[in-house]
Amino acid sequence: MRDGRLLWHHTDRARLTMRRFSDAFLDQYLDRAGDGVLSSVGCYQLEGLGAQLFMAVEGDHFTILGLPLLPLLDFLRENGELTP
Repeated sequence: MRDGRLLWHHTDRARLTMRRFSDAFLDQYLDRAGDGVLSSVGCYQLEGLGAQLFMAVEGDHFTILGLPLLPLLDFLRENGELTP
């Protein structure tokens, strides 16, 4: 937004499919992940130990982390905010 005007908007979708795992695995995952996992949406960190929770991931990695980074960088370059 700039001066109340929308400059950029991007919508993306990702799909994560969790695998079946035991309660023992989940307990071990939570112990290893520590309290930091509680600050993550869904209590997983796909970029770390949380990858073990899933059997399939479809879509852009950055979208899953919360920001469609590559489309944003393209927009910034196209608008002179970053060096092309």
